Amino acid sequence: MNDEFKTLQKFDAGNEREGFFHSLPELERQGIGRISRLPISIRIVLESVLRNCDGKKVRCKDVETLARWDAKKPANEEIPFVVARIVLQDFTGVPLVVDLAAMRSAVKRLEGDPKIIEPLVPVDLVVDHSVQVDFFGSAQALRLNLEMEFKRNRERYQFLKWGQQAFKTFQLIPPGIGIVHQVNLEYLAKGVLSQKSEVGSQRSEIFYPDTLVGTDSHTTMINGLGVVGWGVGGIEAEAGMLGQPVYFLTPEVVGVHLSGRLKEGVTATDLVLHITQMLRAQKVVGKFVEFYGEGAASLPVPDRATIGNMSPEYGATIGYFPVDQESVNYLRATGRSDEQCAAFENYFRAQKMFGMPRRGEIDYSVDLELDLGQVQPGVAGPKRPQDRINLPELGQTFRSLLQKPVKDGGYGKEDVDLAAKHLVQLNGSAPQNGDMPGIDPGEELNKAEMVTNRPTPDPAKDLKGADPFRHGESKIGHGSVLIAAITSCTNTSNPSVMLAAGLLAKKAVERGMRVDPAVKTSLAPGSRVVSDYLTKTGLQSYLDQLGFNLVGYGCTTCIGNSGPLHPKIEKAIHDYDLVAASVLSGNRNFEARVHQNIKANFLMSPPLVVAFALAGRIDLDLTKEPIGKDKDGKETFLRDLWPSLKEVRDAMQSALTPEVFRRLYRDFANQNPKWNEIPSSTGDIYRWDEKSDYIHEPPFFKDFSMEVGKIENIVGARALGIFGDSLTTDHISPAGAIKASSPAGQYLISRGIKPEDFNSYGSRRGNDLVMTRGTFANVRIMNLMVPGTEGGVTKYYGPATGPEASTSGEQMSIYDAAMKYQKDNVPLVILAGHEYGTGSSRDWAAKGTRLLGVKAVIAASFERIHRSNLVGMGVLPLQFPEGTNAQTLNLAGSEVFSITGLSDSIEPGKTVTLEIEQKNGERDSVPVRLRIDTPIEIDYYRHGGILQFVLRQLLASK
Repeated sequence: MNDEFKTLQKFDAGNEREGFFHSLPELERQGIGRISRLPISIRIVLESVLRNCDGKKVRCKDVETLARWDAKKPANEEIPFVVARIVLQDFTGVPLVVDLAAMRSAVKRLEGDPKIIEPLVPVDLVVDHSVQVDFFGSAQALRLNLEMEFKRNRERYQFLKWGQQAFKTFQLIPPGIGIVHQVNLEYLAKGVLSQKSEVGSQRSEIFYPDTLVGTDSHTTMINGLGVVGWGVGGIEAEAGMLGQPVYFLTPEVVGVHLSGRLKEGVTATDLVLHITQMLRAQKVVGKFVEFYGEGAASLPVPDRATIGNMSPEYGATIGYFPVDQESVNYLRATGRSDEQCAAFENYFRAQKMFGMPRRGEIDYSVDLELDLGQVQPGVAGPKRPQDRINLPELGQTFRSLLQKPVKDGGYGKEDVDLAAKHLVQLNGSAPQNGDMPGIDPGEELNKAEMVTNRPTPDPAKDLKGADPFRHGESKIGHGSVLIAAITSCTNTSNPSVMLAAGLLAKKAVERGMRVDPAVKTSLAPGSRVVSDYLTKTGLQSYLDQLGFNLVGYGCTTCIGNSGPLHPKIEKAIHDYDLVAASVLSGNRNFEARVHQNIKANFLMSPPLVVAFALAGRIDLDLTKEPIGKDKDGKETFLRDLWPSLKEVRDAMQSALTPEVFRRLYRDFANQNPKWNEIPSSTGDIYRWDEKSDYIHEPPFFKDFSMEVGKIENIVGARALGIFGDSLTTDHISPAGAIKASSPAGQYLISRGIKPEDFNSYGSRRGNDLVMTRGTFANVRIMNLMVPGTEGGVTKYYGPATGPEASTSGEQMSIYDAAMKYQKDNVPLVILAGHEYGTGSSRDWAAKGTRLLGVKAVIAASFERIHRSNLVGMGVLPLQFPEGTNAQTLNLAGSEVFSITGLSDSIEPGKTVTLEIEQKNGERDSVPVRLRIDTPIEIDYYRHGGILQFVLRQLLASK
């Protein structure tokens, strides 16, 4: 036990327990900083630095530097943050466990003990990203989608079950339980943790705050409970699991003083979209945001969690709410024990961190003001979450964007007739009362067909009598709503908006209103608690009647698992080049994310999702224009259906009890028999199967040795791609469906796999051979080296010198070009604009970049997580000077690039030189800033990546 500053003190942990803690007030009494003026989020990080101070990984200097944090000018120092635990979701978690398995294999080859590769902090993996909306609008949708999920992901689940038995500190929560962030909020988080230790030669219990990082950017949802945590790449999380601190630069902290109250008719979703727009404009990327004041105190924890959840959308590292009585009440209401709640409250009181701060009590770098009473109903879209639109202006905004030129962010549909609709016959009659024709609710799946080994089943063939689509007749055109999804942890964790959706559905059904059969409706909450209270209040039956049947417990549409649209709808979209819409209660609406053929995607509250599903189109003002007509032909408006705050509160009080949370978060294995049916291997070493196309040993540790590489100049490089602003990890990382014509599709075909069995990139994240081929392969990515073309293509110019060098370039896929360059030992670079790597924390966006042979990414600016991931994979991030980019330099991609000034003695943030040789022989040079931000990142880069660094450290210590 470390106590370098003699701050260890006793406190009353509650329930007749005596505990010890590292006292921050005692540190202040010693004259080390004005800690009582620090933001609460900084104090929690400081406690970790203080408690883990050992003179090696965490130095006394680190404690003193952070304790003296200067609000207006934070020290440009790295903080070694040792987190208490780590959370993973399955898409990012599978490759992480694959890497751990590969590290064990590498240790075994070096004749070491594989067990040295073991998570040193608790790790929870929640399987939530795999379920897809293949079936909807049916009482059988949940069961059928779950069956599909298990068939598609059998190999991945077998591998995860091996990991569950191989690693002692690894807990796995199986499919069908919930979304990782909602499960974290409702179950995993404890608020305060403890561990047994010796104090004065006596066995004692030391308490400390619950902190974490997660391999998903929306880990910040837990900030709403007063827990400090944020999203990191899987690469950083792995290092954290293996005992490395999470390093980050001392941040600025933006204080947001909330005052007033939300008005009637305004939801938590409206509030978070308002905050997202406001804070994006304030440029809070890489900063901590801390909410405080009477307005913050008035918000219940689910509302706070909604705001914390979307901090990646406004760009902050965290969106934090300090601990107060509301936080304790939430723990108690969600079934945590009295002992846990008492320890949580008493600990924060002992640290003098309990209660919502008021104006003037804390020093912030920047202080912003928001009156909650000024927030209006709104939506965000059609392409970015920060592009908020007041609800009355949505129709006008969409019509304007429809005709705006593509280069200005529009859709380029000049002189379009919005009234023009195209008839689509969807076969048979429309569904009645939410039941899908062709499905007998009591009918079991065909057992003989269920034992087939096809990884991706065909719903029409494999699930007896099941029809995955609605039938009926519909007219669609520009602005038609074709997907309406109540989905995502952001909002489904919030009972107020979920019950509001149910109440709106009830009023619509009672008026005899129905949803057009062309609209794909779905309800995918983040936990089974939601289903319990919707059923208990009787509201689920009304949602069912509008087609919002439960389709699964997972991210679904929010991460692109929206499933297929009816083939005739897809054909109409293509034939008439329609700009159709999706409406979802999610957090991301980047192009081609929700569905590759839906171009306009709008984020909104769950009740608005139901309202727009009923309206069937996006090009209207719901505050004035009717949603539709009731059974008597009378026009019905949003104001007729919208529930009052009192109605929502009454429903909440009758539906939520701690016992429900305790019952539903207990004994996961017995609640999921299909999980128990999955076989898996055992032992400390994973037995890699070369026949598997889901799990493959990655090449990162092949030929691994203890010898550390040198940092040298990059000479004679070619450009693999040149991109504009806001290139997201959704564009870079393999995601969504695998096209048969793509390099990944062609590879799978060569392995004897049929296109209908491809599954998604997400399901194959454990196979580097598929994922590398899918990097930069997004159908909407635009490589400026090939103007006017969408998709993962580039021009290949050959080596920098010699007979194979080209001046015109041959067009081919990015993967094929990269392999040709690798064959000739030609290093590669990527050039890009502002906010490179915005989006989800996808480690494959960095891993795939590395495996394609890219040595450096030169951009106008980087998003936080992706920059860190590039360094973690040994790829050099470099930043253009302000006002400079590939366009101002007139780069076409035919140039030869060199990066000079690199050596073992480089320092973080140093300026190096980008040398450019034009095809006519002219030379130019540009100073670029090294975006290796901390000394430890220099070490990571020198070792070839963070995993190689950690592995050498572990082997050297044994």
